[in-house]
Amino acid sequence: MGELSGLKVMVIDDSKTIRRTAESLLKKAGCDVITASDGFEALAKITETKPDIIFVDILMPRLDGYQTCALIKNSSHFRTTPVIMLSSKDSIFDRARGRIVGSEQYLTKPFTKEDLLGAIKQHVGKAA
Repeated sequence: MGELSGLKVMVIDDSKTIRRTAESLLKKAGCDVITASDGFEALAKITETKPDIIFVDILMPRLDGYQTCALIKNSSHFRTTPVIMLSSKDSIFDRARGRIVGSEQYLTKPFTKEDLLGAIKQHVGKAA
């Protein structure tokens, strides 16, 4: 189907709208999409589904994007899984903090299909 068919992509965001938007854009490109509404739900699903790349919103209740990313990167199984931060504000501080916790890239919302697919192509080996 799409150029990225069979790729497992996880989208973690507490906004249903964002999850649905990302999911429909990614599914059109042929990706298998796993969504989670917060970090706790995501961590359980990551172990189960082993995604190829993870998009995570920074501002979420309970466990924010930075904490979620840090936990993913601290896991020996998922240390190499690319994590892309999503944020509605584009600040140098947020970008720096994202790098500190080990994220590969930072996208500002609202993102476009090109943003998502570009990030996947850049960071996932077999999609390149």
